[in-house]
Amino acid sequence: MATVNEVLDKLKAKARPDQLDGMARFGMTVEKRLGVTVPEMRQIAKEMGKDHQLALELWETGISEAMMVASMIDLPAEVTEKQMEQWVKDFDSWDVCDQVCMNLFDRTPLAWKKVRDWSVRKEEYVRRAAFTLLACLAWHNKKAADQEFLHLLPLIPQAATDERNFVRKAVSWALRGIGKRNVNLHRAAIETATQMQKMDSKSARWIATDALKDLSSDATQRRLFGRN
Repeated sequence: MATVNEVLDKLKAKARPDQLDGMARFGMTVEKRLGVTVPEMRQIAKEMGKDHQLALELWETGISEAMMVASMIDLPAEVTEKQMEQWVKDFDSWDVCDQVCMNLFDRTPLAWKKVRDWSVRKEEYVRRAAFTLLACLAWHNKKAADQEFLHLLPLIPQAATDERNFVRKAVSWALRGIGKRNVNLHRAAIETATQMQKMDSKSARWIATDALKDLSSDATQRRLFGRN
């Protein structure tokens, strides 16, 4: 069984402190960051193998890369609601939030519940997590019924008035992700975005415009409708 120190040694060997300024310019929090790329983190996670206890211990280090590796090696079936609530409160950077949601949280049985729970929270990264999680469910969960997404679609205009950049980008991501799943959900997402264009909110209108542009793009039209 690998130890926390072994993982940290591997991460430190890949550290690029010279990259931190660039990461900061992309809105990443760099106070407790080594400067390791995601592909390098994935390789380390692969070498470590799945290990729930190690994931919990890595998370406690508070080092961004160790926290992301934790999400890569944890076991979704062993993740509890208490753990999800503890981890989401520790999110302090958009990339940590997104990696945890796409590597781990969207594969847990509690994912759908947490979308609802977190969508009404006030903390910036908790709310971002709700819609990042919804976007990841739309992307990864191929077996989910359309109704699952239709039930959650009203959460999008409800959160669309949040002017914070990291929140509104996640709301847009969720709306676009739902709309790209199939023809039925595409229609529902277009209708939602069209209604949002009429809202008295700059953020809501930005999200609507962003989503409509993507959902009306040639690439999306070809994939869903076979149009040239």
